[in-house]
Amino acid sequence: MRAEYIFGVDIGGTTTKLAVITDEGQIVQKWEIPTNTSNHGVSIIPDIAAAVKLKMTQMELTKEHVIGIGVGAPGPVNMQTGILYTGVNIGWDKPVALRDELSSQTGLPVVIENDANAAALGEMWKGAGGGARDVVCVTLGTGVGGGVIVNGDIAHGIKGAAGEIGHITAVPEGGYQCNCGKKGCLETVASATGVVRLAKEEMERAEGHTALHKIMDEHNAITAKDVFDEAKNGDTAAASAVNRLTFYLGLALANLGSALNPERIVIGGGVSRAGDILLDGINERFREFAFPTVAESTEIKVATLGNDAGVIGAAWLIKYKH
Repeated sequence: MRAEYIFGVDIGGTTTKLAVITDEGQIVQKWEIPTNTSNHGVSIIPDIAAAVKLKMTQMELTKEHVIGIGVGAPGPVNMQTGILYTGVNIGWDKPVALRDELSSQTGLPVVIENDANAAALGEMWKGAGGGARDVVCVTLGTGVGGGVIVNGDIAHGIKGAAGEIGHITAVPEGGYQCNCGKKGCLETVASATGVVRLAKEEMERAEGHTALHKIMDEHNAITAKDVFDEAKNGDTAAASAVNRLTFYLGLALANLGSALNPERIVIGGGVSRAGDILLDGINERFREFAFPTVAESTEIKVATLGNDAGVIGAAWLIKYKH
């Protein structure tokens, strides 16, 4: 029997997603395991290896059935050496030989990539990228991730940090402190936490008691979903926050678009579920700020693969980069 299965792995700060995927990109099984970030994340690779070997036993797969393991990891990577430079969110504060260690513990070929890049490849291959060879993917979640695909391949840069869209400076003066050490990063105003931050600013400026104030009174907190829902309902503070978000994001994407002229820009992550109120605002700003030829030729779409994008992109790595 020819090798026809791939293990896709997407390492996150709380859980690690795994999937068994056919070489055509179809998910056969998927599951999650906790990401044990204690003790500098020393258990993460052994836990992944154990999960892969257990699934192979359960599915009665031998190494001859498996092409390899593709891994998306949260941090800059060197695909040539298989090293993840840092993974601060998972406790890896110094370089980790992720590829070689996981391969050694499973006996299978391993290819690694930054997690946002893996998600971008997934959307290009089986999602909203629609097979386009020039794609920019932006993931709006707890933070803001990104991946840049040029002529069908991920742009890495000299130290694996290309595509760090969340760290484009969006607020050059008076911006919020970002986890990366800079101030005013796109991530501080366009992530789920950034949307809430903008909304709280607008609540302070608002005259009178807004719908967001009422939610805050009842629950002692507001969420990004609350902000978008109330913006749709006409709440002035929420609408102002969403308007600022789409300004920052639309401007950043227009500048990226003018540099790269991608066929598609794909917006994913939890914030993308806001739908048209987000997409319409981004489109308006993008058309306003992008070079005219780019504004005409680049299409902005919402991602379609959801949480599966990372594991599917990791599978693409093994199929095409192994």
